[in-house]
Amino acid sequence: SFRDFEVLIVDDGSSDPETLAALARVDPARARVLRTPNRGLPAARNHGARHAAGELLCCLDADDRLHAEWLEKAVAALDADPGLAFVSHWLRAFGDEEWDWTPRDCGFPALLDVNTVNGAALVRRAVWEAVGGQDETLREGCEDWDFWIGLVERGHRGAILPEVLFHYRRRPGSMSRALVGEEHLRLYQRLVERHPESFARHLPALWARREEQAREIDERRENATYLPGFSLPPTLRPTSDFGTALAGASLVL
Repeated sequence: SFRDFEVLIVDDGSSDPETLAALARVDPARARVLRTPNRGLPAARNHGARHAAGELLCCLDADDRLHAEWLEKAVAALDADPGLAFVSHWLRAFGDEEWDWTPRDCGFPALLDVNTVNGAALVRRAVWEAVGGQDETLREGCEDWDFWIGLVERGHRGAILPEVLFHYRRRPGSMSRALVGEEHLRLYQRLVERHPESFARHLPALWARREEQAREIDERRENATYLPGFSLPPTLRPTSDFGTALAGASLVL
């Protein structure tokens, strides 16, 4: 419903014939294709941000979908509150899984516990540029989570619109499918190492949140005993060992 936007497509060195054929068919009047050598997701997003003309940025991965009213509602929220740096939303998974993700808090300590801000949140370009964009060394995942933590550390404030305004595809090859277990633990530990003061300051609250989550998950598992096909969304699966992540990062209190 919101029409005042440009579309930039970043080809991050794709070699897939179908992808290249699709890019060749893009109407230049509707979207602009930017081509770069393969440097990973955060570098591709930064490249697109550098070439964008607008004051607001939204990074959409190729296999996901924005709700038709997302931009209209997000822009209205930012216009209504000049102090907001970014606006996120609820999402609904589709594909081989179906569940809703409904976070409510994108400040600390919630954001240090789990990534409560979607990668397609609308963010002010001035804020993006002020922090240097996303860290291009974080090619394996959590680059957006690291980015949102960095914004909040610098005093920037965000909001979450309590509506499903994004559709998140789940398939066997999804990047998020690989970010579980030991891999999630390793990346979480890296976040702690990159933001030690924030994690140390909020450690008691984080620990209390994890204990409460564990109790809730135990209750859900008990209640789901007779529900065929029941599975917990990723945001309800705590880090395999929260204490191990903090200890492994040599967090100084």
